[in-house]
Amino acid sequence: MENFYSEQNEVKQLRLDKYLKVSRIIKRRTVAKEACDGKRVSINGKIAKPGTEVKEGDIIEIAFKDKMIKARILKITEHVRKDDAQGMYEILEGEEDTDEEE
Repeated sequence: MENFYSEQNEVKQLRLDKYLKVSRIIKRRTVAKEACDGKRVSINGKIAKPGTEVKEGDIIEIAFKDKMIKARILKITEHVRKDDAQGMYEILEGEEDTDEEE
């Protein structure tokens, strides 16, 4: 079996719903799962399920109520400090939510 772990909690692949939560693109995993189940999240142009594995370089598109964001995955890790989460991705289109509401 291939080793999906490397140094310092970095992994090669991670479930989409968990990545969205860890990276804080979406603040709660249940909300991330609901967005995926509602067919509002795609990876590399293809509608994605919550369990779809994401990897570095993938392009994620998320349709929110009144906006859309498109981001490139730069880093995959299972745990990250809140201050470092934004370094996990690069916004290509749209705007990140800066609200702190949960």
